Amino acid sequence: MKRSLAGRIWLNATAVVLAIGFVFPVYWMFNTAFKPTRDILSEDPVWFPFHGTFEHFATAVHAPDFWTLAGNSVVVTVLAVALSLVIALCGAFALTRMRFKGRKGILLTFMVAQMAPWEVMVISVYLIVRDADMLNSLVPLTCFYMLMVLPFTLLTLRGYVAAVPRELEESAMVDGCSRRQAFLKVVFPLLAPGLMATSLFGFITAWHEFPLVLVLNKEPGAGTLPLWLSQFQTRFGDDWGATMAAASLFAVPILLLFLFLQRKAVGGLTSGAVKG
Repeated sequence: MKRSLAGRIWLNATAVVLAIGFVFPVYWMFNTAFKPTRDILSEDPVWFPFHGTFEHFATAVHAPDFWTLAGNSVVVTVLAVALSLVIALCGAFALTRMRFKGRKGILLTFMVAQMAPWEVMVISVYLIVRDADMLNSLVPLTCFYMLMVLPFTLLTLRGYVAAVPRELEESAMVDGCSRRQAFLKVVFPLLAPGLMATSLFGFITAWHEFPLVLVLNKEPGAGTLPLWLSQFQTRFGDDWGATMAAASLFAVPILLLFLFLQRKAVGGLTSGAVKG
């Protein structure tokens, strides 16, 4: 049954309003980052900085420990996502293709872990890391970030593995492939959309995480960019241009990754949710 013209207009208008509401803060952040200070402090809003400047970005990148913390963020995030993908891929294959006692209990445990609020466990995590004498180290951050994104990654990939017919693997094994070769050559290429969707989610989660790094890594040079960004305005006072430039630099990797993966990532989330 086709929607009426009024119904289509209403839906499109709602979508446009929501899109503007989500996009405008991002636009204003980048807009302010490129404005000269006089335009930022002007009573009349400057919607388009025709005489833009990179001065605020220079202030941000020359701030103390910026490049060190940026490197820490990249290392911790990439390692956490990579480890979660490897473990989740093996776990999803085992939970989908193999039958063993306790399989449903393991799956239920991952579902409960997905719903657990990590913020309430910060103190216990701190005590564990402190007793292990690993405060201000990137290793605990990597491990706990991996654990944060692992349940979602495994549950999503499980749907993708379940969607791949067993007959494809069996045919490959009949042709002489081992189970490992059949998985790598037949199943793994079909999981690309799911891997992209889960890696994007994991990257966003680990890149933005703040409570753990605030508690575990307090020494200068041992934190990540979220901690640097939270302290940026304190260091530079009311320099809104530099603050918005710092926020823009923090957001750029996520925006670029999303633009690169958006089609397969959105399709991967949808397919992984309904298959299996």
